[in-house]
Amino acid sequence: MDKPWLNSYPNGVPEHAEVTTFDSVAEIIEKAVDKYANLPAFRNFGITLSYADMERHSRALAVYLQSDLGLQKGDRVAIMMPNLLQNAVAIFAVLRAGLTVVNTNPLYTARELKHQLSDSGANTIIILENFAQVLEQVVVDTQVKNVIVTRMGDMLGFPKGAVVNAVIKYVKKMVPPFSLPGAIPFRAALVSGAGREMQKADIGLDDIALLQYTGGTTGEAKGAVLTNGNLVANIGQLDAWFSGYYSEGKEIIITALPLYHIFSFTVNCLLYAHYGALNLLITNPRDMPGFVKELKGVPFTTFTGVNTLFNGLLNTPGFADLDFSRFRFSGGGGMAVQRVVAERWKEVTGCVLREGYGLTETSPVVCFYPLTLEEYNGSIGLPIPSTEVSIMDSKGNRLPAGQDGELCIRGPQVMRGYWQRPEATAEAISPEGWFHSGDIAEMDEQGYFRIIDRKKDMILVSGFNVYPNEIEAIVAEHPGVLESGAVGVPDEHSGEIVKIVVVRKDPNLTAENLIAFCQENMTGYKVPKIVEFRDELPKTNVGKILRRALRDE
Repeated sequence: MDKPWLNSYPNGVPEHAEVTTFDSVAEIIEKAVDKYANLPAFRNFGITLSYADMERHSRALAVYLQSDLGLQKGDRVAIMMPNLLQNAVAIFAVLRAGLTVVNTNPLYTARELKHQLSDSGANTIIILENFAQVLEQVVVDTQVKNVIVTRMGDMLGFPKGAVVNAVIKYVKKMVPPFSLPGAIPFRAALVSGAGREMQKADIGLDDIALLQYTGGTTGEAKGAVLTNGNLVANIGQLDAWFSGYYSEGKEIIITALPLYHIFSFTVNCLLYAHYGALNLLITNPRDMPGFVKELKGVPFTTFTGVNTLFNGLLNTPGFADLDFSRFRFSGGGGMAVQRVVAERWKEVTGCVLREGYGLTETSPVVCFYPLTLEEYNGSIGLPIPSTEVSIMDSKGNRLPAGQDGELCIRGPQVMRGYWQRPEATAEAISPEGWFHSGDIAEMDEQGYFRIIDRKKDMILVSGFNVYPNEIEAIVAEHPGVLESGAVGVPDEHSGEIVKIVVVRKDPNLTAENLIAFCQENMTGYKVPKIVEFRDELPKTNVGKILRRALRDE
């Protein structure tokens, strides 16, 4: 059968992968902590946990969740913290216990956190104390019954952990006062579960492993239901892609993307645990000088990130002087890799910056840049094994090479659907199993895919999706606003920034007033950086605001 929309794998990777090698994500973790017990697994703030340490700590926390809190298979547990050792421990524990991870951005406002906790029905949250004040505002309006609070230095040992906790709270004053009666300290949960037997959960490929929230056309974040089968499949697909490339137990991967991001969760945390790699967790990658300092003396082999991160490092003193002697793989995703960045990256590090493509709804990886190519070619690469990628027109017809249309994906990594949103699921996934990405792309004669335009109205700020409907819905709550339209405008630092075009109800409304209102109600990267006032907005004949017209201007 002729399949021009499929990749023929000129790089030698097989067309198909073993996508059911493991019975669950928990099995991947169990085998990794056993096989690589004596090897380093995660490092943060100069402290390293071995795979044996990860087994012991995650088992203790899993026992606490199962026995002390009485959580049952499938219960949702929100994890809300940046890249810390306890984040990795929590992920391992929740999955080993047969529970469902709800990755939660620690930068969420109270409004955003309330929606995600309420929508997911999470009954437990593991949260860094720095963000507990936000949880305090909304917890009574959610189903959360159990709160486990951790401190920045909880996994750093004595005296370092105590010093870090004191500095964070009393010197840097990074912990706003909060009151969460009945909250359990993270360390106390570990002590309670230590040395006790964990109940082996009966987990199958059809069981839900992760609810990963993503925006949508409604403006409300939706939970992508990713099963154990979805994640196991994507790990198997990537394993086939990298077959023979990695040395088990010898890789060091730099993890600057937060573990609550789907790429970092699947690839850095799970796939590289499967390889017995050491994950160097970067808690605050925005501090570029501090980031470079953490990389000094580390013979890392792998680095994943987004274009803005690579560009920032290239422009940070000291980065070019790092040890790149073992560095051989760098992968970019989340936003387009710019040619000038890719070329300079290779010039400085000697390593090709390979671009990939994926979505929350696809666990996430769909396409990747072949290992055989040593130069940047501006594409998102080729479909990974056991993945069908097709360019389709608006009627669902497959288009030949050279014609642009919607990028559609079919494969075992495609989500089950959106959590409790059957209509949204039916709109996104066709009866034939094709997930419609909304991204406009084309395929060339060699089978390489290129993204032409992102989802019609989506704004991409430093690799994070920002959806105009959400911005406009919040702006509309300001009493001085009549109507508005949100669009993205190019920015050399973050790729894009949010611009809001507003028709005023109150003639005295200022841009400063509106930005301050937004800062109170949305995560920082979503806040409009540009406000423009107009007498009217361009609209269709049925009154829909033409964002494309605003963008084209």
